Amino acid sequence: MRYEVWAPSASQVTLHADGRAYPMRREDGGWWRRAAPGTDGTRYGFALDDGPALPDPRARRLPDGPDGLAAVLDPTLSVWRHDWPGRPLPGAVLYELHVGTFTRTGTFEAAAEHLPHLAQLGVTHIELMPVCPFPGTHGWGYDGVAPWAVHEPYGGPGGLVRFVDAAHALGLGVVLDVVHNHLGPSGNHLPAFGPYFTDRHHTPWGAAVNLGEPEVRAYFTNSALAWLRDYRLDGLRLDAIHALTPRAPFLPELSSAVDELSQSLSRPLFLIAESDLNDPLTTTPRSSGGHGLHAQWNDDFHHALHTALTGESQGYYADFAADPAQALAKILRGGFFHDGTYSSFRNRPHGHPLNPSTTPPYRLLAYTQTHDQIGNRAQGDRLSAHLSPGLLACAAALTLCSPFTPMLFMGEEWGARTPWQYFTDHPDPALAEAVRTGRRREFAAHGWPSDAIPDPQSPETRLRSCLDWDEPKREPHARLLAWYRRLIALRRATPALTDPDWSYTALSTDDRTVHFRRGPVHLAVNLSPQPAALALGGTAAIVAAWSPVAPPDGAGVLHLPPETAAVLLAT
Repeated sequence: MRYEVWAPSASQVTLHADGRAYPMRREDGGWWRRAAPGTDGTRYGFALDDGPALPDPRARRLPDGPDGLAAVLDPTLSVWRHDWPGRPLPGAVLYELHVGTFTRTGTFEAAAEHLPHLAQLGVTHIELMPVCPFPGTHGWGYDGVAPWAVHEPYGGPGGLVRFVDAAHALGLGVVLDVVHNHLGPSGNHLPAFGPYFTDRHHTPWGAAVNLGEPEVRAYFTNSALAWLRDYRLDGLRLDAIHALTPRAPFLPELSSAVDELSQSLSRPLFLIAESDLNDPLTTTPRSSGGHGLHAQWNDDFHHALHTALTGESQGYYADFAADPAQALAKILRGGFFHDGTYSSFRNRPHGHPLNPSTTPPYRLLAYTQTHDQIGNRAQGDRLSAHLSPGLLACAAALTLCSPFTPMLFMGEEWGARTPWQYFTDHPDPALAEAVRTGRRREFAAHGWPSDAIPDPQSPETRLRSCLDWDEPKREPHARLLAWYRRLIALRRATPALTDPDWSYTALSTDDRTVHFRRGPVHLAVNLSPQPAALALGGTAAIVAAWSPVAPPDGAGVLHLPPETAAVLLAT
């Protein structure tokens, strides 16, 4: 087989494969190549200028972790039992899932046992948090160092193939969260091979990825294409694109390559960006001067809804605290709250308005909870730790009946009481202590005593974060799960709820109520502990309600009990 590696600064490169050494030949562009024996499982690495053998930067498998040798992976040995035509993004309902805490076992195989639950819930796509190799056994995955490989403790490449195939058998698409903005810090050997990073720009994680170098852009683009092609994924979620410096031309190049692959495979593929820029160019088509990504997370929706539900006003919630219901109304009408408005959290104007002609609502993701919004709280506490089942039901209705693409975080659908905390498993004691100390210092600045911050390195922190699969069988969890199923079924069966148009027949709010209408569908939500009356402006029949709700009276007024949501169809 042919081995190759990009190492433009090396004077010599030696391939170490299956215990033997083979000098490599330098070719144009800083590439080194060599033919040598190798079959599936052959261990190999590259020694630069007589240094130690390092794993291949494009390793498809790292059976011994980020610091061990790579292993040859023969993709033709993958067994796919189910054809898959793909599932497009419009009309989707996503479900964010972390393999290591979805079950206590923490493997693809164990997670696959619960795929029927997700199919019955009605979601369309699973969004896996990062599965690239990282130090240790357990972690969030955002400190991965090998963007072509699969974390071995989860089940490695074979485990991912079987998981995706099992999901497809149930009609579920799979999206993968990938990290292009940083690697490591532990186990990152890329700097030894070439200029993968640049000191001209810095990110919260250190030197920026050198996206000004064409070979570095190609490294990440080809990695993305490999995930979509070889693992039959439906899409990728791009972590923190605002930390990609410089962003252009990487994002348009990536989106163009993915669109071309989609055409060649004859199935839909999409890219979802995480971005805090509120930049409409992210999802504006390339033909109109944008980056051409297919969707982006919308934190404004989360922040407005979270503030309305909890009353919290610290940090970035301060921008929404004055009137969260009105902030939510603005977002439902136009996508962003910060569209050039002043942000007190940032001390400057922020964002730009969307162009409704190039950005239909489904290009924005709406969510009540995510891994970040839970896990980056000091205690990793979910909304279910503080809110009544009624308010959780209201939050679900606002998210699942919004014009945006909804996304749930694992366990949200039954109001899971398990926290989701920040945990690591760094083998390096110095790095482990630095993470532990930094975490405590960060939250101490917000008034949390250090002994209240879970130790990220403690195995108990990860175990506390694992879902309890007995909860959905008990009340009040079972009732909330039934509500989520009902709302998702309504969304699937009611075209008005996924209409790509921004227009509303009606949209009104006050301090604790929200009422909007899209086509024949009314959503009425009362977040107050007191009853509320909403004028619907016509007759309508109730098709779903969290609590018993009487039909609108003769004047078209709906009387909602406290902390209740209702969906109605105009008659």
